[in-house]
Amino acid sequence: MDHDVIVVGGSYAGMAAALQLARARRRVLIIDGGERRNRAASHSHGFLSRDGDDPATIAMVARRQLQAYPTVSVITGNAVKASGERDRFVVECADGTHHPGRRVVLATGVRDHLPAIEGMAERWGRSIFHCPYCHGYELNQGRIGVIGSGAMSIHQAELLTEWGDVTFMPNGAPTLDPETRDRLHQRGIGIETADIVRIVGEAGVQLADGRALSFSGLFVAPRVEPSGSLSTTLGCALHDTPLGTQIETNAAKETSVPGVYACGDVAVVPHSVSLAVADGAMAGAQVHRSLVWPG
Repeated sequence: MDHDVIVVGGSYAGMAAALQLARARRRVLIIDGGERRNRAASHSHGFLSRDGDDPATIAMVARRQLQAYPTVSVITGNAVKASGERDRFVVECADGTHHPGRRVVLATGVRDHLPAIEGMAERWGRSIFHCPYCHGYELNQGRIGVIGSGAMSIHQAELLTEWGDVTFMPNGAPTLDPETRDRLHQRGIGIETADIVRIVGEAGVQLADGRALSFSGLFVAPRVEPSGSLSTTLGCALHDTPLGTQIETNAAKETSVPGVYACGDVAVVPHSVSLAVADGAMAGAQVHRSLVWPG
């Protein structure tokens, strides 16, 4: 069956886009690999009316409500290739199936590139975070450690002084010049220059000189890139942001490839559930408008 729109990625942004299209009675196919970016987190914060809820529950309720619309279909699987042009796209899944559609929405999310520190990946989303608005409040103004990953880490450390007593650990990325050191000190931020060997306990840091520091929570600003390869195979233009690489879109959420749209973390910064939902809703409405007025 031909679909009006194929949404690749069935997390918050993808479902929000699909919902607008479903309510316009358009035939929508969602292809979802089932790997939400925040799948390790037990609570989601900052999303109006759902503050503190389990993000898996938010996604489950959204999926159930979406599938109540008869024009919506969902496939669990990974889209590995997409080709074609506006009104004549084909998306191929890893199982070899091919799905035609008039429009494609890329809501694939991003891949996080964390510093190569032992113990960090296991704690990502549990006691190591990237968004203070999502997780800062629950640290109860305790000790916060910020681990360097690039220039954005300095901004992150300065912002986090709103949520607790901050220690910045550059860990070689970035190197601090005297002016930056002075600025951090003026904000009351401690600087720990010893290299980090590993993360221990819930949010502890083992340093190369043998010392161990304990924190209420740790933050890091990972570099990101689009998940999957569809944006590349379709030829979508990418651009760099302070957080990494994302798909370039215009005000209507359309990429450089006519008929292909992108939304959520893969297309907008900064990143949170509420911002992803808003961006997805906008993308869905804009895709629908392109079907009504195809010129």
